Amino acid sequence: MLISLAWKNVWRNKKRSLIILTAIAFGLWGGLMSGSIMMGMGESMVETAINRDLAHIQIHDKNFVKENKISNFIPNGFEVIENARSIEGVKAVSGRTIIEGMAASPTSSYGVKIVGIEPQQARQVTDISKKIIAGSYFESKRKNQIIIGKKLAKRLNLKLRSKMVLSLQDLDGSIIYTACRVVGIFKTESSLFDDMNVFVRQKDLFKELNIDPIVHEIAIRLKSAQILQVTDEIIKAKFNHCIVRTWKELAPEVAFLSIMMQQFTYLFVAIILFALLFGITNTMLMSVMDRVRELGVLIAVGMKKRKVFTMILLETIFLSITGGFGGILIGGLTIAYFSSAGIDLSAFATSLENFGSSSILYPFLPFVMYIILTIMIVVAANIAAIYPALKAIRLQPSEAIRTY
Repeated sequence: MLISLAWKNVWRNKKRSLIILTAIAFGLWGGLMSGSIMMGMGESMVETAINRDLAHIQIHDKNFVKENKISNFIPNGFEVIENARSIEGVKAVSGRTIIEGMAASPTSSYGVKIVGIEPQQARQVTDISKKIIAGSYFESKRKNQIIIGKKLAKRLNLKLRSKMVLSLQDLDGSIIYTACRVVGIFKTESSLFDDMNVFVRQKDLFKELNIDPIVHEIAIRLKSAQILQVTDEIIKAKFNHCIVRTWKELAPEVAFLSIMMQQFTYLFVAIILFALLFGITNTMLMSVMDRVRELGVLIAVGMKKRKVFTMILLETIFLSITGGFGGILIGGLTIAYFSSAGIDLSAFATSLENFGSSSILYPFLPFVMYIILTIMIVVAANIAAIYPALKAIRLQPSEAIRTY
């Protein structure tokens, strides 16, 4: 009976109830959208970093981590690559030969990281091949091809089919100069990456250096990010002579930003609920004051104060839950739409590139967030109901009936 009575009481003053319901719904909608955008930005930075070059896990020689010298390559690196491929959960593996060098054009020169790759392997681990804006991704069989970033091309005044010279050290410490032709120009979400990295084929690099094949870095892509920790432990146990690190260890700032965005989402929604709490309390207090005589009569005819308290509590919960579910529904549908269509932030592309984030943002909110939000709404409703309910049960029946 109390449940039915409480629900009817909510709608006795429809205008007042609808105003607070609308405030709750749109307040939560705004909170959910803001939160999903922040979390989407965090997820975007993580996915971008993994897809661009980090992969899920990387393997290095212990000395290479301390000093990026050409001589600090992974012992039996290609054997390690084959063994890594056989590990359950591993989707693709790519070996990289990394040498610090200088890129020079007729007009300028700049320090770069020369990354030797096997194109077909690299294509399965990173998405650089999809970021080509001019030319191709090692489609030709011609030797000494090079792919450079758009920012570096602009810095060195290079364009497609331009010639450039790479200077680098071989295993003996001698300086080697090699002429390359630009066959592709890429543009990723990170302008810093585009400025610092150039890609060549490993077989061309080994030939120029006159060395046997070596790898300094092994990038591993997993079938699912959910198995990162388990697979990391397996790889560390299997290749204990090397340094094995996940993307979180390789780029702790990206992992931190992702966690921070998630925490900000919870905080932001909590602040909105806290603000709405006062509105709900005020509405219920007005409802109680409008019914002082009625409540006095109910207490006078024998209704226990505990039941009066419960009735006010139920009214507040119904009001909050109805508005809350409305906000969650509208917010969920809006997020679902934009998570598919995306939000175009190309006007801020230059600023976003500094953070390594895409100019197309896809809002994201995990399902657990909706569960937590529902619990937070119920808790907020219970807190908001305390003062109005206490006000109601403290009424003296005789005074309430006579005065009001």
